[in-house]
Amino acid sequence: MNLTKIVSLLFALLFVYFVVVQYNDPDPQVWMPIYGIAVAACLSIYFEKAPRSYVFVVMALAYFFASYQQWPPQYEGVFWGEMKMRSINIELARESLGLAVSGVGMLVMAYLRTRLGK
Repeated sequence: MNLTKIVSLLFALLFVYFVVVQYNDPDPQVWMPIYGIAVAACLSIYFEKAPRSYVFVVMALAYFFASYQQWPPQYEGVFWGEMKMRSINIELARESLGLAVSGVGMLVMAYLRTRLGK
């Protein structure tokens, strides 16, 4: 297995984890598909069925824009005690950072897509 497949599979597994932890979220119907799209994008690289690189760049920009929009009015951290939420700002920060990680993942997928060269 080459490095492109390994990296895309690792990112896919990371985003699968993101999907799974959304199960107990107050609004999983929003967040599970958001991270599920990232899983599909990573798997498209893995199976060499990916769209052109610019599609991943557009996805990254969308994730980064959503991350910016989701950022809390007052940052209070992302962890408090045993992962419980003390305020809505903690939840917003977690969501924002998850979207930012997704954006970074899509930029990596764009780079990997250029390495496929098909």
